[in-house]
Amino acid sequence: MRRLIKKNRVKAFRVLKENDLNSLPRILLSSVILVLFFYSLPIVINFTNNKIESSAGIQNNSKAILAYTLNKGSSNSKNSQKLNEDDLLIDIYSLNNQETDTVRLDASTIKQLFEDTNYKLDDVRKSKLVKPIALTLLPAEIKMIENVKKRKEFFIQIILPLILEENKKINLDRKRLFNIINKSNNSSLEKKWLERKYKQYGILSKDLSVLKIRMDIIPVSLAIAQAAKETGWGTSRFAQQGNALFGQWTWSGEGLKPKEAEKNEGHKVMKFNILQASVRAYQRNINTHSSYQDFRLARAKLRDLGESLDSMILSSYLDKYAETGNQYVKVLQKIIVQNNLKDFDDAKLLPSSIELDSLI
Repeated sequence: MRRLIKKNRVKAFRVLKENDLNSLPRILLSSVILVLFFYSLPIVINFTNNKIESSAGIQNNSKAILAYTLNKGSSNSKNSQKLNEDDLLIDIYSLNNQETDTVRLDASTIKQLFEDTNYKLDDVRKSKLVKPIALTLLPAEIKMIENVKKRKEFFIQIILPLILEENKKINLDRKRLFNIINKSNNSSLEKKWLERKYKQYGILSKDLSVLKIRMDIIPVSLAIAQAAKETGWGTSRFAQQGNALFGQWTWSGEGLKPKEAEKNEGHKVMKFNILQASVRAYQRNINTHSSYQDFRLARAKLRDLGESLDSMILSSYLDKYAETGNQYVKVLQKIIVQNNLKDFDDAKLLPSSIELDSLI
């Protein structure tokens, strides 16, 4: 009996061995196919994602800044090297972290301040001069102002000096840039300044022509319209709790989670310590992100033609700022027209007392 069992085992082993030898080529072939499949899977996924991103047209991740991804989806081969986020945003970080009095003034106090300084929008529309009143936080009571017209005017009064301040800084930089371009030889100080601006505007190629296009202002009327749309004229939770005037997104920075966002979505609305930092971050976003390249080229074309920067024309190139695309553009243009915001495009910021002291 034992011999029979042993003989059966040997027979079974031989059959198994013969089957293994016969199936060995198939096993090897299957292994090779499996390895090739897992090796090529990431490539296929990346290709598919890039295809979707390029064809979608209106991806809301175009608002990403502070956790920036300029090299992501960029069409400029010269910018293939990874950009340093700290270099790009260092001046925004420093502004955001400034030791400043961030006490939230109530609406009545701010209104009284405007009255005491004789700061009225009707006067601004005529004189084109704006009082340099830089508030750090929006008043919580702004959403309690029932009169829509008064609430809108109050919001414009608050953010107008902030927008003009950032435009003034860009214009001063732009003037210095053109002085450098027009010189045959540049000093070491000018070269260092250029190096800093290349980093600030995300230009790894160090191309002066690109810097000239990127270093430019956003029309005041367009900035106001976007701030109004993104914050509901200063009443949104993001504006009230995070000084977020332009609804910019972040994946690694401090921010507020949208209530309607899915739990697995990593983005947040960027939170700022002061309103001024939000305005600067917005301008840097428009002036550097690959999604707004057409906006910058249209702006440069208007410059070359010697024409003013028309917010109605330029707004049409901001369809990628929001998921609603062209509908978003139409809303911006409606806000600009209905509120006569182009009246503020030529406005100038009066010198502050500190600036006047520096001139004496």
